[in-house]
Amino acid sequence: MQSTHLEVTHRPYRSSASRLTILAHLFGILAFILMLVWLLHYRGGIDYDSYDGYRVFNVHPFLMFCGFIFLSGEAMMVYKTVKAEHFVQKVAHMILQLGAFVLGVVGICAVFKFHDMQSIEDVYSLHSWIGIATISLFALQWVVGLFTFMFTQTQTTRATLLPWHICGGRTLLYMSIAAALTGLMEKATFMQLSHSREARLLNFLGLSILLFGIFVDLSVALARYV
Repeated sequence: MQSTHLEVTHRPYRSSASRLTILAHLFGILAFILMLVWLLHYRGGIDYDSYDGYRVFNVHPFLMFCGFIFLSGEAMMVYKTVKAEHFVQKVAHMILQLGAFVLGVVGICAVFKFHDMQSIEDVYSLHSWIGIATISLFALQWVVGLFTFMFTQTQTTRATLLPWHICGGRTLLYMSIAAALTGLMEKATFMQLSHSREARLLNFLGLSILLFGIFVDLSVALARYV
């Protein structure tokens, strides 16, 4: 009777987590498409090796969302919602997070290169402060997670650090989204966009990124009950 009761209690959470995961994927793909439309149609393309500084800059928003935020969100959902052996979940989670970090670093290098080409000061805005803090803490989170959960540790150590690892990952997801949204606002301000198609596109892009993060977080939170 007890196991039957638990199964009935948990089934709504399992269904909710599944639906929320689908919504997270949809908003992530929508943000991916809107980002490409913005950068390719309105901003002239993406090219890290270009002599056009603005095409170099476009690598930054592309990789910071489509690489860093999107992959880290997918890594969180893979680990918590995909049915697989625990070790397979951990390996997939770590690889996707590593890929997110590498692409994030390349995206940051792109904006530093753009600043050098345009003789612009580095790390002066709130956007850049949040971004640098996020990528630095992300690296620390990944290294601590690697040595704690992929190498031999006592169960006490893992049990102690697991809640901090989960909360840290969710916090970093929202920090990365805050960096993305402040970056879009900063760019729109520099370009003096108002009441134009590009401005509305950026608004929808920002909302899609925010909703992607919210549904990733909700999916992970509800998956804890499955």
